[in-house]
Amino acid sequence: MQTLDAAQAILKSTFGYDRFRHGQADIVGALLAGENVLAVMPTGSGKSLCYQLPALATESLTVVVSPLIALMRDQVAALRTSGVAAGALNSATPRADAAETHRQLRDGRLRLLYISPERLMQPVVLDGLARYGPARFAIDEAHCISQWGHDFRPDYRRLAELQKHFPDARLSAFTATADSVTRQDIVERLFGGQAKIFVAGFDRPNLQIGIAPRKSANLQIDAVLNRHPGQSGIVYTLSRKEAERTAQRLSSRGREALPYHAGMDQDVRDRNQDRFLTEGGVVMVATIAFGMGIDKPDVRFVVHVNIPSTVEAYYQEIGRAGRDGLPAETLMLYSMGDIVIRRLMIDDSERPDEAKRVEHQRLNALLALCETAGCRRQALLGYFGETSEACNNCDRCLAPVETVDGTVIAQKALSAALRTGERFGAEHLVSVLRGELTDKVRQYRHDRLPTFGVGAEIGKSLWRSYLRQLVAADALKIDIGGSGALKLGGRGRALLNGDELVSLHGEAAVRTKERRRTAGPTQTNADPTLFARLKRLRLEIANDEGVPAFAVFHDRSLLDMAAQKPSSLEQLAACHGVGAIKLKRYGERFLDVLKDSASIQPPAEGAMDAE
Repeated sequence: MQTLDAAQAILKSTFGYDRFRHGQADIVGALLAGENVLAVMPTGSGKSLCYQLPALATESLTVVVSPLIALMRDQVAALRTSGVAAGALNSATPRADAAETHRQLRDGRLRLLYISPERLMQPVVLDGLARYGPARFAIDEAHCISQWGHDFRPDYRRLAELQKHFPDARLSAFTATADSVTRQDIVERLFGGQAKIFVAGFDRPNLQIGIAPRKSANLQIDAVLNRHPGQSGIVYTLSRKEAERTAQRLSSRGREALPYHAGMDQDVRDRNQDRFLTEGGVVMVATIAFGMGIDKPDVRFVVHVNIPSTVEAYYQEIGRAGRDGLPAETLMLYSMGDIVIRRLMIDDSERPDEAKRVEHQRLNALLALCETAGCRRQALLGYFGETSEACNNCDRCLAPVETVDGTVIAQKALSAALRTGERFGAEHLVSVLRGELTDKVRQYRHDRLPTFGVGAEIGKSLWRSYLRQLVAADALKIDIGGSGALKLGGRGRALLNGDELVSLHGEAAVRTKERRRTAGPTQTNADPTLFARLKRLRLEIANDEGVPAFAVFHDRSLLDMAAQKPSSLEQLAACHGVGAIKLKRYGERFLDVLKDSASIQPPAEGAMDAE
């Protein structure tokens, strides 16, 4: 197809990439052929290029529906530095920029217009756009359309009306996070059941996945941050108060840490988000109010202090790390208390009963991921219907745990739950099983039960782990109405009667094994001193132009320069992500640094000995 060839030529000339990534060519080809498309692609896999390239290859207008002003601003800035006619219309757009965007619309020169769903669906905006005949609409974060998506937004639902207002325009929808139920719901609601679906895979092999019981959250957070000195990251907390407290604590320890949550003044929130996006080394401590559409490529770590709501939410949130394809670390902490809170949040919501049932199932799937003894990545991808080999880049692969026949252990725990009336939570059951004479044990005379002390040889921490695993295995269930009491689950009776077996794992006693380091962007042959000098120049240019540093060049581009050490514009153009406009705009300044670095390199070993 000639237009696909044109798109590939633009991929190189404008964006500096030699070839399409996995899945991109098929999606671009379908859009160029006039198909309606739903594309599910991992974060950092190049979704944006899939709708940007058709607009440029056909020299037509694509309207991009985006949820956040900051995301629109950054994408427009990055496109303009590459010479693309792009603009945004929102409340934060400067008057001069808005006027220029309208001029380019009237002249037919604008190729990409970014706008929020709320603004787009205003009658005056729809009528105005109709005069310019957009060829395509691209809807980002499309999981927000579906009631089954983890971040449903009612304003997204109205986008289904676009086909009525623009019958000649093609629709496309993009998301990194949609299971099969969510995908089908998006197709039905947005496309009337008719769309080409592309699922480009969910694997993010550059992300190191870690999941651990929360023991000392501060120490566990600090351990991650200490592996990433001076680097950007996100710490997610469940409550606003915890976000404020953690940001303050990290700041007092010398980290540039900022809070972000829905209860903050909007101006402060925007200012903190801008600093995170434009500066290096900032740690954002936030509730889930932060993150959707955040396009910062050099986030090196994501920590969850509490268990997220679903596997989809977890995948979306860790996906904000390592968007540049370089190594990044993730850690999720969890406890039985988190699970109780999450179940209460589901039951107290105003969603229909069927939606609550699905949400409970999704939380069960996340708990199963937490308690799996095998490769985390295999379990995570398996949830989305993909298979994979063991990854050797998760905590279970790097520090394996041994499994044992846990049937007898399970029977002891189940018996304790039954004999105490299925009215008590994990801590009381642990006391009974270990034979500890607490005030509550004495109060209820549970020291007289046959199960009192039957598990005295097992430590408290390990018993807590076993109980969580039994909840994940549906042998026990948490009674939300009973203040978190543990009751027999669907498999409980069969296990208690010996009709089923269960395997359990101990806590990772070998966790002291050195974790794989992900301290920063590495390329084996990149000169670290030169890389640092290139980053300083990039920051200087970004500050002068008022754009995020990555809008000038991504880290991967600078690493390639520091490895290849080009000495001419032609050689610089061959580096990753160096398109024609950026070459013309910035090439000489980066070459000056590269040449200056080459002139002060120490002589090769043995060079002074030559005769």
